[in-house]
Formats: sequence, C-alpha cells, structure tokens
Amino acid sequence: MSKDIYILGIESSCDETAAAVVKNGREVLSNIIASQIVIHRKFGGVVPEIASRKHIEKVLPVIDEALRQAQVTMDDIDAVAVTYGPGLVGALLVGLSAAKALAWANDKPLIGVNHLEGHVFANFLNDKELEPPFMALVVSGGHTALLKVVDYNSFELLGQTRDDAAGEAFDKIARVMGLQYPGGPEIEKLAVGGDPQAIDFPRALLKEDYQFSFSGLKSAVINYLHNEQQLGHQVNKADVAASFQEAVVDVLVQKSVHALQATGLKKIVLAGGVSANKHLQTELAKAVSRIGASLVHPTPILCTDNAVMIACRGYFMYQNNEKSPLDLNAVPSLKLG
Repeated sequence: MSKDIYILGIESSCDETAAAVVKNGREVLSNIIASQIVIHRKFGGVVPEIASRKHIEKVLPVIDEALRQAQVTMDDIDAVAVTYGPGLVGALLVGLSAAKALAWANDKPLIGVNHLEGHVFANFLNDKELEPPFMALVVSGGHTALLKVVDYNSFELLGQTRDDAAGEAFDKIARVMGLQYPGGPEIEKLAVGGDPQAIDFPRALLKEDYQFSFSGLKSAVINYLHNEQQLGHQVNKADVAASFQEAVVDVLVQKSVHALQATGLKKIVLAGGVSANKHLQTELAKAVSRIGASLVHPTPILCTDNAVMIACRGYFMYQNNEKSPLDLNAVPSLKLG
C-alpha cells in the first residue's frame, strides 16, 4: 500500500494570506484564507505596501490554523509548496520567507509553484476524474490566457492578453461606475438587471488566433459613460454592465471554442478569479457543448486566490521529483511572468 502524501500549501501573491493541507493531491484537509478585501476596498484596489504588512501579520497564524484543522503536524507534511510568482513582489516575499523557514527548519522539500498553474489545478479538486490533456482558460485580474495542459507537468501557452486582463477591465469599469472593490462580482450582480444587447461595445481581435485585448473595450466603456454624462443623459448602469460583460464573455468564449476545435480537445477548464462569473460559465458551457466538448470550473472559493490549488500543484510536482526554483540558502529569484 502506497504512503499518503501530505502537502502544505502557502499563498500570498496579492491580498489573500492562505494556507492549506492537501492529501494525495485531491483531498482537501484544510483551507484557511485571511482576506484583505475590506481593508483595500476604501482605496478602490490593492495597495501593495498595505498588503505586504497584512501578510506579515497573518501568515504564521494562518499556517498554524491550516495544520490544526487538518489534524497534522509538520512531521506529517511531505513537502511545502509556495507561490513564487507572478504577483506583488513584497506580498510574495512574505509567503516565500515563511515557506523557506518551515522547509529548512523541518528538513522538508520546498516546491515553488507558479500562481497561474495553481489556478488551473484547482479544477482537479473539483472534478476528481479530471485528467490531462485539456484546454485551460485562465481569466484573472492580472492574466488572460489559453493554455493546453498536455499532462500534469507540461503546458503549452497558445495565447494571452496583449494589454489589460479581463479581470482588470472589470475592476476598472466598476470603479468608474462607482461600484465597490472588487469590481468583478459587482458588475456581474448589476448586469443581471440589464440588457446585454443595449450597447454595442467592441470585441477586439475577435477573428485572430488566441491573443486577447481588453484595453480598447475598457476605453470604449469609459468614453461612453463620459459622453452620456456630458450630454446630460441618464445612464442605465445595468445596461452598461450587461453590455460590457457580454463583450468580454463573447471574446473569451469564441477564442476558447476556436482553441478546442483547432486542438481536437474535448474538455476545457476555467481558472482564475473571473472564472467565478456565472454568465461566463453558462455561455462557455453552452458553446463547447455544441462542438461535443465539456466544461469544468472550480467552486467559488477555489476560483479566487487560495492555498489549496498551490498544494495540489505542488503534489504533482513532488510526484514528478521537480526541484524548486528557490534556493533555500539564498534570497529567492522571482520569475514574475
């Protein structure tokens, strides 16, 4: 009988301090998240310096609680997995420092995990039968990309955004409309009462391969709002939100369908904070079903930043004997991209 593998995951790339213990890559024993949303909401977005300071306050208590809830100690842990990037440098360093110290003090392997790969691997915790190969649409505040997941440790980047990420556009439009941070969920709620066909916002690069661009759409929405205000017109914010969201989802869905058809893959997974968007989930599921493919997406708690996905990715790296890009005896060299 093979030995159970326990991975401690640590995540601090932005404004969530998180730790989790995952057993055998698929069983979640604990998932602790200390969110900073309320703190950053007054500023309309994440303030890096404040985020770093809050991570320092929370990282050790969060790790302790993750171990306690999982009913394990560091003696039971086989490896420590930690996000090494991309993300806010100061925030990343807090989690990295804690992980390096734990790994060194307890003589455990240290596994550096790419944050985006972690988001993709959140789907393995939702669908226990999921296996590569499949397509992954990564949609977050900092990234929009299509990846071909060849196997558990091999990925092919098909295309990504040339400028703004979809999540960044959601947050910026929400801020201009006077909605609170984070903007994505607020836009989605407002859009429910709006007409997605009310305003014809642009769909950039719609006929090109797998590249994305949302800066033009963002500018078009802002210009529309400013022009209507200058003309003294009453703006229907629900229609603006619905039309904007529709423009984003249209592009994401069409690119994903194109990628599935070109590669012959029959499954696509959603990853990243924007993957929690119900309209995106619904439209993508309908579109891929028409070509004989299926959609997998994480539960809401695993869409946003968490350490469960980092521990899951770390498990498959541990199984593959992948060495950490981090040197335990040196300041980590971050690969932010």
